[in-house]
Amino acid sequence: MKRPGELIRETVTSWPGVTAWPHRFGGTEYRFGKKEMGHVHGDRLADLPLPRRVHDEVIASGRAVPHHVLPETGWVSVWMSGADDAASVIELFRMQYDRYTKAPTPSPSSV
Repeated sequence: MKRPGELIRETVTSWPGVTAWPHRFGGTEYRFGKKEMGHVHGDRLADLPLPRRVHDEVIASGRAVPHHVLPETGWVSVWMSGADDAASVIELFRMQYDRYTKAPTPSPSSV
């Protein structure tokens, strides 16, 4: 059976435009283009930056908790204990991916 971090990496990096990088505080950072979608610390913790409305919704629904170090920010944390938790984290990364891929790109005339 694969560990949560492996399951997340395999799935999230399979999406077009997503890359994995070493995170500055340890673990793996996932990016879409230059934007960080979130990062995973091994097999036990995922942190994702969310707009305030989405942040509040995922916390209220019990899918995440306020960030473990910076609770007043838009970041959330998800603690993992096994593969089932990895599936929930993948859903949150997919939500990020869908947000980022729908974001408008600046036209050449507005740059």
